[in-house]
Amino acid sequence: MKLNELRDNPGAAKKQKRVARGPGSGKGKTAGRGIKGQSSRSGVALGGYEGGQMPLYRRLPKRGFTKPNAKHYAVINLGLIQKFIDAGKIDASVEITEDLLVASGLVRRKLDGIRVLAKGEATTALNLSVTGASKSAIEAVEKAGGSLKVSAPVAAAAE
Repeated sequence: MKLNELRDNPGAAKKQKRVARGPGSGKGKTAGRGIKGQSSRSGVALGGYEGGQMPLYRRLPKRGFTKPNAKHYAVINLGLIQKFIDAGKIDASVEITEDLLVASGLVRRKLDGIRVLAKGEATTALNLSVTGASKSAIEAVEKAGGSLKVSAPVAAAAE
């Protein structure tokens, strides 16, 4: 391989459509804006400025509250863990930690921790160690003969 042979994958880089560059470009003359009307003019703020009237987004009250330090968990289901074990991507004989789940490709990143939910079935005896889990997920793992260790308290993780 030589430097002059390096190429992008076919279809990876799409050329930008240049508007108002002549009739041959396919976006000439009106540049894809149609003929007349507000959206064909410059300085258009559709859904924004209402011509001196109080705009809709300021007429409606603000609702709710977004917690600035809220925890964001990467969520996985038991059925998906079981699928990865059946495919041989995760070894069920060792303890399954959060780092192992990331390394196997089951979750992309840990965020504030990994939380296990009970969707799907766990047929193998799993030995999981994660930040959070739902009560039904803990019951399902213990029913299959495994153990699920949770580092964060169950109530706090159940947001």
